[in-house]
Amino acid sequence: MANTPQAKKRARQNEARFAINKARRSRIRTFLRKVEEAIESGDKDASIAALRAAQPELMRGVTKGVFHKNTASRKMSRLASRVKALG
Repeated sequence: MANTPQAKKRARQNEARFAINKARRSRIRTFLRKVEEAIESGDKDASIAALRAAQPELMRGVTKGVFHKNTASRKMSRLASRVKALG
């Protein structure tokens, strides 16, 4: 347990940041799931629309420190290639 005032404040900050990051990660996963579902349904137009909606969310996660840049790029690349293969 934190004893010093600084450690107590840091613990509070960590809890708040954890909640924010958790919500952000969940939101990004929802967007990615929508792309996956659109790909599974075989609807290319829906897949493209879902991918375009997911891309800024994923990159925003990078700028906010939730995901590593290469991880986000890899996810986008793999999803884009799967959407492209639908045609």
